[in-house]
Amino acid sequence: MLTAGLTGGLACGKTFVGRALASLGCHLILADELGHAVLMPGAEAYDATVREFGARILRGDGTIDRRLLASEVFGKPERLEVLNAIVHPAVFRREDALIREAASRDSRGIAVVEAAILIETGSYRKFDRLIVVISSEELQVRRALDRDGLTRDEVLARLKRQMPAAGKLKFADYVIDTSGVETDTLRQIREVFDALKRLAL
Repeated sequence: MLTAGLTGGLACGKTFVGRALASLGCHLILADELGHAVLMPGAEAYDATVREFGARILRGDGTIDRRLLASEVFGKPERLEVLNAIVHPAVFRREDALIREAASRDSRGIAVVEAAILIETGSYRKFDRLIVVISSEELQVRRALDRDGLTRDEVLARLKRQMPAAGKLKFADYVIDTSGVETDTLRQIREVFDALKRLAL
C-alpha cells in the first residue's frame, strides 16, 4: 500500500482535498478525529492528560473540554509540548493500525493521512509521499471567518503561529493550490491521484 500525508495551513482546503481523494478511492485517515478519540474517557491519552492538566479541563460528564484544554496550552509552547508528547504517540499508533488494516484489504491502494502539523511533528517522514495544500492568505482568512466564528485578528494570529506555506513547500512531493475555482482544484487533485495510483501499482 502506498501512503501519503496530506497537510496545509489553517482553512487552506485540506478537508476538501481529502474528501475528493477519498471519493476517488483513497483510504482517508483524519488525524484530528483520532486526536479527539484518544482523549475520550478510557482511551490512551485521557488519564495522562487529566493528570497533567487537572480536573479543571473536565466537563460534568467526565469528558475533556477541548476548549478548556486548548486554553491551558494557548501561548505556552512548553505546555503545548507536554500535551503533544501525550497525544501524538497515541494518534500515530492509531494511524499505523488503520493503515495496516487498509493494506490488508487493499494492498495496492492508497492511504492518505490528513493532519495539520505533519511537517512540524516530523511524522511526514513515515509517508511515501507528501501532499501540501496551499491557498492565498486572504482566502484562508475568509474561509476561517466563515467556518470558525473567529475574529479577523484571531485568524491572523493563528496563521502567524503556523509554519508558512513557503516552508511547507520545501517538503512537498505534490502541491495543490485551492485559490482558484473548484474545477481547477479538482483537476489538480485528479492529477495527484493519478500520479499516486501509478506509484501504488
